Amino acid sequence: MSDLIAAVATGWARTGIGILRMSGAGCIAAASGLFRPSNGRPLTDAPDRHMTLGTLHDADGRLLDACVAVVSHGPHSYTGEDTCEFQCHGSPAVLAAGLRALFARGFRQAGPGEFTRRAFLNGRMDLTQAEAVIDLIDAETADAAANAAGQLGGAMLRKIDPIYMSLVDVCSHFHAVLDYPDEDIEPFELRQHRDVLEKAVNALAAILSTFRRGQRLKNGVRAVILGSPNVGKSSLLNALCGYDRVIVTDVAGTTRDTVEESVTLGRHLLRLLDTAGIHETDDRIEKLGVERAVEAVRSAELAIFVCDRSRALNDADREAMRAAMDAPHSIAVLNKSDLPAVLQPSDLPFDCVVPVCAKTGEGLDLFEQALDLVFPEGTPCDGSILTNERQADAVLRAGKSLDAALTSLRQGVTPDAVLVDVEAAMSALGEVTGRTMREDITNRIFERFCVGK
Repeated sequence: MSDLIAAVATGWARTGIGILRMSGAGCIAAASGLFRPSNGRPLTDAPDRHMTLGTLHDADGRLLDACVAVVSHGPHSYTGEDTCEFQCHGSPAVLAAGLRALFARGFRQAGPGEFTRRAFLNGRMDLTQAEAVIDLIDAETADAAANAAGQLGGAMLRKIDPIYMSLVDVCSHFHAVLDYPDEDIEPFELRQHRDVLEKAVNALAAILSTFRRGQRLKNGVRAVILGSPNVGKSSLLNALCGYDRVIVTDVAGTTRDTVEESVTLGRHLLRLLDTAGIHETDDRIEKLGVERAVEAVRSAELAIFVCDRSRALNDADREAMRAAMDAPHSIAVLNKSDLPAVLQPSDLPFDCVVPVCAKTGEGLDLFEQALDLVFPEGTPCDGSILTNERQADAVLRAGKSLDAALTSLRQGVTPDAVLVDVEAAMSALGEVTGRTMREDITNRIFERFCVGK
């Protein structure tokens, strides 16, 4: 792990600033051969986290760019090792030339997430913080970013670690009595620790209860747009997207398959699926589209029922409405609010009914307010909301193991047998923070990172 790594941390797009990031024992000295500070002082003498103006050169001494260098000496750096950054102009040609020059100085290309992996392995962060890095990069809403930032600051660790340590206390007491019978140690009575186990179960259940909201934060709300043909479903999707995502015509049945698009409305991220109009048809392709629309509802968390308020409901509208009401949450949209109203909100069996003109965008603010009602804000997004599927699975397994331990305790099973389940819970919690991680799991986690982070 002490070898020298380097990568372009800002990607290869043409930007104002591009960053070459390096890490490894002796990386500052190795990088200094390519950088000439304007103040004439060696880069190795530069203070930590201060910008040093200078010029970047290739391995043959040719000028590449005027840039800024920033160094941090280990262990007080992001990775826990010596680190260095060259903040250049964001030309792909300059960055490529700079990277080649670093390779000539003994650096190698960093793999995906290798900088953060080194930070984890060097004890600069636990695994919840490491995984929060990529969640912060991938965040698509302010709430998702805030929660990831909180986890990066150790919020989830502060919830998990006290539970883990309480179980450590139980097990260590048992083993101390077992291993040192002649010592003056308070006798181990497992029933005395029942409260500890019950509190741990409740604490884990509370953490796990945030996961559904966490999934919405991270992945968005899977929402399906339903309605009969030609009521404005595709027009609504286009209005929410802010551009013509799908073709809209006056011909019924223009949309024959599901169309998916991500849309951010206020603090909500929606994974929208526009579907074929639900109606009876003999057309084989249209029929397949209708079947897919109904199937989409089964996997959706939110159904958006769209109808034309300028006419009465027909059988196709009612069929689509019944399908929408099967979803966990639903909102009705009375489209074409620019036309005389035949339908009223009270005519529809929905708690949230929003008048909208998809053609002009009128009423979209009311739609956003309806989302706030359906998905209320809840607790602050401070990092305490569980968003990671791997972590959620480990918390679930830990809770089940403690439930099994409590059941065994009530049945009078011997302490050593009960503690097998307690130790299984500890192992599962260790997976959350990284205390007990196999190398293959660690590799899989960091594979999803981008290069340079």
